[in-house]
Amino acid sequence: MRLTGFSKFLLVLAIVLGLFFAAKRFMPQWFEKNNTEVVDTTNGETPNTTDSNPTTTTTETTRPAPNVAPAETPANDNSNNASSNFTYTAPKPVNGKLRGVVELGASGFNSFVVLTDQDKAWELKKSAFGESLVYENMATEDDIRTGLKKYISQMLNFGVLPRDIHFVVSSAAANAPEVVKITKALKTLGYVVNTVTAAKEAEYGLKATLTRDFLQDAFMVDIGSGNTKIAWYEGNAVKTLETYGSKYFQKGISADVVHNEIKTLAAKVPADKQKMCFIIGGVPFDLAKTHRKDKERYTLLKSPADYSSLSGEKVKAGVNIYDAIAKGAQCDRFVFDWDSNFTIGFLLDLK
Repeated sequence: MRLTGFSKFLLVLAIVLGLFFAAKRFMPQWFEKNNTEVVDTTNGETPNTTDSNPTTTTTETTRPAPNVAPAETPANDNSNNASSNFTYTAPKPVNGKLRGVVELGASGFNSFVVLTDQDKAWELKKSAFGESLVYENMATEDDIRTGLKKYISQMLNFGVLPRDIHFVVSSAAANAPEVVKITKALKTLGYVVNTVTAAKEAEYGLKATLTRDFLQDAFMVDIGSGNTKIAWYEGNAVKTLETYGSKYFQKGISADVVHNEIKTLAAKVPADKQKMCFIIGGVPFDLAKTHRKDKERYTLLKSPADYSSLSGEKVKAGVNIYDAIAKGAQCDRFVFDWDSNFTIGFLLDLK
């Protein structure tokens, strides 16, 4: 029988199909070996045969959050980068009561209304710095008493009881003529003016500034105009040092002499306390305000060298003191506390 052209085509197709299925049945290894090329080319893409690092991929996709200290615990970062935040919230007082304290200075008052509790936790409720309401009108003793009554009434109106208002004056300011007059007037009103030494100022500053979270690994510095105080805890005992203040230049003392002495003193801070320093005082205030963010309580200061361009003899002298402490104690993390003051430590020390 003579086959047509179409019949020949069908016969050839049948033979090819038969060979295909026979190969698939009896030669599977060959078929699987060449099957990958079919799969790869159907995507229109070249397959990536480079092995990736699964650990790296997993780290990138499932990396845990950074180890940032929660608000109620101290941060562990020892970087002195002022662009970093010191994310810490001091313990809040529980069932606290309001107390008021006034620091009598030679040219005005600093006053604080504070909520305190039995565990020495505190929270600043109201503050005023450099007020001179009484100083402005000191013609007679009656004028002084009248001014003081108005001043005290501000605290009473805020909710502080008369017996919980206290007055503190540093030993450096105690003999100033204005302070002597005001002290006498306060006594006639039934108030006691508490005079404290530099060592006590350091102790009170430490108690106000270091919360229980930092007692074991930090120290405190208070850079004042007349003196600088350094303090830390050794067990339950408080250790304090006193040295030059930021107005040393008025006494003709060279910056190098001050720097060398303070650096030597700061080296006495135990190594385990040098992880962090809480710093207060007039010059640290001036430094912190140049880069404070909003109304944060704590501002991480920059390195002393970063403040070298600031003007003013007092500020420059304070930066010199700051630099000496940083190098002597080998500490690179200084945190300014906007709320703290040594007079608040005086309140915390009361029964």
